[in-house]
Parts: sequence; structure tokens; C-alpha cells
Amino acid sequence: MFQTVEGFLKTWEHEEKVTQRILDTLTDESLTQRITSLDRTLGRIAWHLVTSMKVLMGRTGLDFIAPPETEHVPPSAKELAKSYRETCQNFVQAIKEQWQDDTLSMKSDMYGEEMPNSIFLMILIRHQIHHRGQMTVLMRQAGLKVPGIYGPSREEWAGMGMEAPLV
Repeated sequence: MFQTVEGFLKTWEHEEKVTQRILDTLTDESLTQRITSLDRTLGRIAWHLVTSMKVLMGRTGLDFIAPPETEHVPPSAKELAKSYRETCQNFVQAIKEQWQDDTLSMKSDMYGEEMPNSIFLMILIRHQIHHRGQMTVLMRQAGLKVPGIYGPSREEWAGMGMEAPLV
């Protein structure tokens, strides 16, 4: 749980950057990649990361500009990545302007359960991590090179002059 807004913002900065790298790697063609016809496409998962920030954090009263969840997935990977970048900028600015450290301990409704706002921030981060994992699998299926997140990806080991770990 975060104790300070600054502590969250430092953590978010890293998480936002790695998510942005994932989104910047997507191609228009890759947006339709899916595991089965019953599952979300890569583009839909990526768009969910853009729109869910406002849905989740809006429950705390935090107000910022973001595309509505009802909007269709942009047909362009560049547009999708740009929307994430802009939404994150708006989100961070809103946190800086609207929240202080004591806002983190205030409680908000999480679908029927009262939780401290700091928990909302942790859930937001874990939500991004969860969906990045899904996206990297779909990216591999789509033939894209996956950027490293918490260490080098398979493709990045060679660029570092090292052998990738055994599979």
C-alpha cells in the first residue's frame, strides 16, 4: 500500500513506461490477434488498459480526461498507443493536482466494498501487469518482438551479447 502520492508516482512512472513500450510495439495487423473467438483481441486488451484507468480511478472521485469505455478500439496501433500516453499524462496531472498524501487513506467504494484510495492505486498497477502478461503472449503469437519489462526479453538477450536462458 502506498503511503505517499510521490511514492505512487515513482512506481507508476516505471509501470507506465513499460506498458507504453508494449503498446508502441503493436502493429495495426496485430490488434486482431486473439486466442479464441471467445477471447478479447490484443487491440481490445490494449484499449481496456486505456479506458479502465478512468473507470477504476473515477470511483475515488479523481477526475481526468480519458476516452470512455464504450468507445471502439482504434483501428490504428499508433492511435491506441497515443491514447494511452495522453490518458496517463492526464491521470498523473490529476493525481498531482487533486490528491495529497492524506487522500490515500480516504475510503472509496470498490463495487460495494469500501477501500482506501491507496488500494485503488495498487489494483490499477496490478491490473496493468495482468493485462500486459496477456498481451505479451498474444504479441508472440502475432510474430512481434516483446520488449523486456522487469528484465530482458528473449530477443533482448542477444542484443546484450548474452545467451537467452534455457527453455
